[in-house]
Amino acid sequence: MSDPAIAPEALLREPWDGLRLSEDEALSQQRFGATFGIWIFIASEVLFFGALFLFYAAMRAEHAEAFAAAARETNIVYGTLNTALLLTSGLTAAAASRASEHASLSRMVLWCLAATALLGLAFLAVKGLEYRADIAEHLVPGAGFKLPEASAQLFFGFYWLSTGIHGVHLAIGIGLVARLIVIGWRDRDRLPGNPQVEVALLYWGFVDMVWLFLYPALYLAGRAG
Repeated sequence: MSDPAIAPEALLREPWDGLRLSEDEALSQQRFGATFGIWIFIASEVLFFGALFLFYAAMRAEHAEAFAAAARETNIVYGTLNTALLLTSGLTAAAASRASEHASLSRMVLWCLAATALLGLAFLAVKGLEYRADIAEHLVPGAGFKLPEASAQLFFGFYWLSTGIHGVHLAIGIGLVARLIVIGWRDRDRLPGNPQVEVALLYWGFVDMVWLFLYPALYLAGRAG
């Protein structure tokens, strides 16, 4: 439950602000609609990424040795560092979400959101360094590809596609969190109890979860055993 000191009328948005309900009831309806909407969106994204992972599983089953050799070429240091960054960002996002339930913790919400965004930016910076190293190592599918096995290019095709799409999703998440930071910077009292905080951080958690599937598939598969 939100702290009762929070003023519901300051958080209501169209069309909920026009409902013939009490402010508390309208805010409850708004929160339900927002969270229901983001869960529907996440479900659609699960289907999308599920298709990508199904492709990976089918290709890996058919070209096991080539995929293992290709996976050993990925930079596990960068991959592990980025995993640590995203896991930490998930912790700060969860702290922000929990703190947003209490008006007295508005400053903590703002700082946790800022830490979440900065960790996301750090992830993208590390991924950029990794991409530069991959290009230098000729690990881009096409002419001059480093590995002799043609099927190894399928692995790196998946690598570039999946990590690129994940990076776009993360950039969107950073934008959503940055928007909340701007709102909180102008008026910290607009963060506690705000459904936008819960929606943005649910999305952030989804992006984190996708990476937790990508990390073993891309960096650990060829190194197990």
